[in-house]
Amino acid sequence: MVYLGKTRIKDMYFGAKPELFRLALRMRISPTEAEMVLWKQLKNFRKEGFVFRRQHPIDFFIADFYCHKIKLVIEVDGDIHLNDEAQKYDDSRSGELERYGIKVIRFNNEEIINNQDLVITKINSIIDELASPSLLGEGDRGGEAKRLRGGQRE
Repeated sequence: MVYLGKTRIKDMYFGAKPELFRLALRMRISPTEAEMVLWKQLKNFRKEGFVFRRQHPIDFFIADFYCHKIKLVIEVDGDIHLNDEAQKYDDSRSGELERYGIKVIRFNNEEIINNQDLVITKINSIIDELASPSLLGEGDRGGEAKRLRGGQRE
């Protein structure tokens, strides 16, 4: 278990080592433009109960954004992720995270910066899928997740 102040939180770090937390902090201090744009959008999901964390350590990795409630990682891929070697590493990394029941979705910088609406629509769709009552064990929502979309009711 991890304790933050007086709050007891389930282990959402999957055994990440202290040095990874230090590296994640440095990464939070200097986000890319695409990360800043997406972070601004992801903060809106807090109203709906889906808290995303930036540069979140998980096992041996640092996820760009992570929502523990639905075990969703969102990765922001820059140009470095375009070469074959990086793509193989990313696929392997996603496979490792999936072993923990974590779903990984990826967007490239251009998608986030130039097509925010489409990115948020895709994220909403994944959240709806992962937050279905049967997956969360909440059968009182009549089979539909009633959530706010970008501050507006559906």
